[in-house]
Amino acid sequence: MDERLHKFLARAGVASRRSAERLIDERRVAVNNRVVTEQGTKVDPDKDLVTVDGKLIQPREAPSYFIFYKPPGVVTTMDDPLGRPSVADYFKKLGRRLFPVGRLDYDAEGALLVTDDGELAHRLAHPRFAVPRTYLAKVKGRPEPAALERLRRGVRLDEGLAKPLSVRVHSLAEKNTWLAIVVSEGRPHLIKRLCAAVGHPVVRLFRPSYAGVDVEGLRPGEMRALRAGEVGSLQAASAAPPDRAPLRLPARRHRARAPDAGVRSRSETGARRGGGKRRSH
Repeated sequence: MDERLHKFLARAGVASRRSAERLIDERRVAVNNRVVTEQGTKVDPDKDLVTVDGKLIQPREAPSYFIFYKPPGVVTTMDDPLGRPSVADYFKKLGRRLFPVGRLDYDAEGALLVTDDGELAHRLAHPRFAVPRTYLAKVKGRPEPAALERLRRGVRLDEGLAKPLSVRVHSLAEKNTWLAIVVSEGRPHLIKRLCAAVGHPVVRLFRPSYAGVDVEGLRPGEMRALRAGEVGSLQAASAAPPDRAPLRLPARRHRARAPDAGVRSRSETGARRGGGKRRSH
């Protein structure tokens, strides 16, 4: 059965659908030895030979799905021109081409979905599917009810109105407040911009879950393969309700720099430390 070329490339794990379209625009993709010059070109995966930069592309039969606890101080890109630590550094041990679903701020931490399923990654990141992202934002001071209500009603940013799915006080720190905020889009620095707009800048940002898949039991720099049920819930993400799972704060920080990028699975670290659970605060 024919399918659009950029979807085929995404399904093969070459890149996300949007990045695959860029590869086509850059004349780097060929079908049956002819360079493709138009978006919307269709291919038959069973008959056509598709190459990118001269390398034959074949769809993977069994895509991989992981949840990664991104540490603060790591960029959510496959490389960084400034030489900062990248999430790609943590994936090298797995020996396959994986890419993150969406972005998480450089200084933020928490749940980052990682896969080679480009089609699913597109659906999870695209605002049209309204996939819930849950954040715990530590903000300065004590937001008054009026400030919280303004967040709930939505805040007009430069590119338009941004309205969270839900906003509530999660817990109080000594001088600051942890807010639980659920959004259904991934605009750059969205949580920081929302909180700053109501006079309570973010001093720490943690994403405990994305589309209902959480990092409970993981430490910064660790990742685990998703369970079959979790993959199924992601595949139905366009109809998923907002994330209502109980929220736990991240562990206290004891150092500012990111942990070493040698990817550790939960089973490896659990055996080393006796399988203890992370304490919450």
